[in-house]
Amino acid sequence: MPAPELASALAFFAKGARRPEKRLRPARRTRTQNGFSMSLAVPQELTVDGAGLSVGIVASRYNPTLVDALLHQVFENLRAAGVKKKKICVHRVPGANELPSAAQWLATAVKPDVIVALGVIIRGDTSHYELISEAATQGLMRVALDSRISVINGVVVAENQKQAEERCLGKINRGAEFARAALEMADLKRRFSK
Repeated sequence: MPAPELASALAFFAKGARRPEKRLRPARRTRTQNGFSMSLAVPQELTVDGAGLSVGIVASRYNPTLVDALLHQVFENLRAAGVKKKKICVHRVPGANELPSAAQWLATAVKPDVIVALGVIIRGDTSHYELISEAATQGLMRVALDSRISVINGVVVAENQKQAEERCLGKINRGAEFARAALEMADLKRRFSK
C-alpha cells in the first residue's frame, strides 16, 4: 500500500493534472572567475495562481542594496501572480545568520503558506562566510521540516561583489526565481491539503 503522500500524488495525477516532463535537458553551465562552473538551467516556469496564498518573507539588512533588490523582485513577482499585498508579511533581521530564527518565529506566529528567506553573503578574507552560509542553510531547512511550511532559501552566496550584483541587480534574476519557487511550493501544499 502506498504512503499517504504517494497516494495523494497518484490521485492528483489521476484527475488529469499535467505529469512532469520525463525528458531532461542538459544543464547550461557557465564558468566563474575561480574556474568553478554553475548551472543556469532553471526549472521551467509554471503558472501558479497566487490568489488566496499567504507568504512570509524574512530579509537580512546586511548588504542592503543587494537584499533590497531581491526583496523587490520577490514582492513584484508574488503580486504579479495574484498574491494580495496584505497577504505578504515582511520582517527584517540583521544578517543571514538570524534568518532561521526569524523564519521559525514567523512560521509559529503567522503560519503562512510559504516563507522566503533573503540574504546575500559575499566571500571575505576568512572562512566566516562559509560558516554563516552553512548555518543559514541548515537552519532554514530545519525550520521547514519542523514547521511543515516550505522555506525558500533565497540566500545568495557569492565569491565577490560582482557575482552578487549579477544575481541581485543584473541579468540573473534570483529574486524572481525565489518567488516562483515559493508560489510552486505553496500551491503544492495547497493541493496536498485538499
